[in-house]
Amino acid sequence: MQGKSLVSINDLTREEIIDILDMAELYSQQPRQKVLEGHVVATLFFEPSTRTRLSFESAVNQLRGRVLGFAEASSSSVSKGESLKDTILTVSNYVDLIVMRHPIEGAARYASEVSPVPIINAGDGANQHPTQTLLDLFSIRKTQGILENLTICMVGDLKYGRTVHSLLMAMSHFQAKFIFIAPPELRLPDEYRKFLKDRKLEYKEYEVLNEETIANADILYMTRVQRERFSDPLEYEKVKNVYVLRNALLQGTKDNLKVLHPLPRVNEISTDVDDNPKAYYFQQARNGVYTRMAIMSTILGKKPENC
Repeated sequence: MQGKSLVSINDLTREEIIDILDMAELYSQQPRQKVLEGHVVATLFFEPSTRTRLSFESAVNQLRGRVLGFAEASSSSVSKGESLKDTILTVSNYVDLIVMRHPIEGAARYASEVSPVPIINAGDGANQHPTQTLLDLFSIRKTQGILENLTICMVGDLKYGRTVHSLLMAMSHFQAKFIFIAPPELRLPDEYRKFLKDRKLEYKEYEVLNEETIANADILYMTRVQRERFSDPLEYEKVKNVYVLRNALLQGTKDNLKVLHPLPRVNEISTDVDDNPKAYYFQQARNGVYTRMAIMSTILGKKPENC
């Protein structure tokens, strides 16, 4: 993967995924290093972000690299009409690596095709979010001890949720079983259903979140219904609070269950869940720093000092 872009989780083999997770584990033990000293990373966020942008910037800073970029398109020359191609070609003159989030599906792939430096996709529309997927995998392995043969329950926006789409494809390497819980308007797109069938992976679909539908899950992956993906505000209002995970609902779940969420949450996880030992979403966010350290190090051909 050295010198290459990371646009989709499918850009990585099973072995490359494991190598990144192993490196992230080393960084979790010793995060402050000089691995990226002398390197400059651009964070180009054409779409708002808090966790992804800040965790990338934290990762670069803890590894002694430098960061430049913008947090929204309005603060860049895009607001003057500059094309994505021109932005990428210009910024690539200043940096060794570009981290990019964009609201249009396929924008990251296009950027990787025109850029002379590697591109890391930090989310493109409803398409892919591979670095979130890798930190999710790290979190799953950290809490379960394994990745193989787990049951993953995904709840909420399965239509537009790029984190769901990427995680589903990544976990297919590890013979996962899936439970999908979504209203009809937000059910998993046919292309991902076909993906699972082609790989002979078991899945079940429900419209109700209750004790029975989550009883066998090892990971309960909650998602936010994303207002920004809806062109019709009435459709958003119809489904925005369709599922709310409350503490009482976790009483009959497996002892090893962990609740994950890519964040930000709105109403889909009640705050009474936060103190439950099964809640792991804030630790999951912390894991994003270690995982993104590993991703950037791998692309730039660097290794942790404790490797």
